Amino acid sequence: MSNLEIEFKTMLNKAEFNHLQSLLSHVAPVTQTNYYFDTPDGAMRAKKLSLRIRTFDKSAELTLKIPEPVGIREYDLSLSKEEARDIMTTGNFPDGKIKTLLCENGISLDDLAVLGHLTTVRRETRLPIGLLALDKNHYSDRIDYELELEVTDLEQGQKDFEAYLSKHHISFKYAKSKVARFGATLKNK
Repeated sequence: MSNLEIEFKTMLNKAEFNHLQSLLSHVAPVTQTNYYFDTPDGAMRAKKLSLRIRTFDKSAELTLKIPEPVGIREYDLSLSKEEARDIMTTGNFPDGKIKTLLCENGISLDDLAVLGHLTTVRRETRLPIGLLALDKNHYSDRIDYELELEVTDLEQGQKDFEAYLSKHHISFKYAKSKVARFGATLKNK
């Protein structure tokens, strides 16, 4: 399955996070853990590709992200927890679109390995302006807070996101992707 992801995001300080969390207290939090893959020479990062397995309580998914002129194309494959564990342990990726795209992009499947993981406690809700996600992320020895809005229209989405931030007295703070923030902790080790 593939979809085009257009999203806006901002980092939050703890007070901003707590404020939004109180507004979303009716939304049950979901814990998810992202396991990120790359090669020892950083071939995925060099090509601006992202490959992860995201695990939930009872399921998992394999996702490849490829940048497009507007947004990011996501390719997803639903997995059982056992299938996810097998991929992470053996490096044997299932046949299909993701494996094909990795090969077409010159990524050596034999060299892919899990670099580490990032765990997110997410409250996600559908609003008239798009899909809103409030995240508390744990990785390495860090915790950060992030707000994302996934939209279908770039220009309208930008206006709606800025209006949402303004309404809730949140100052925009540039947010790199989770995989980039996670990857930065590896460089510092």
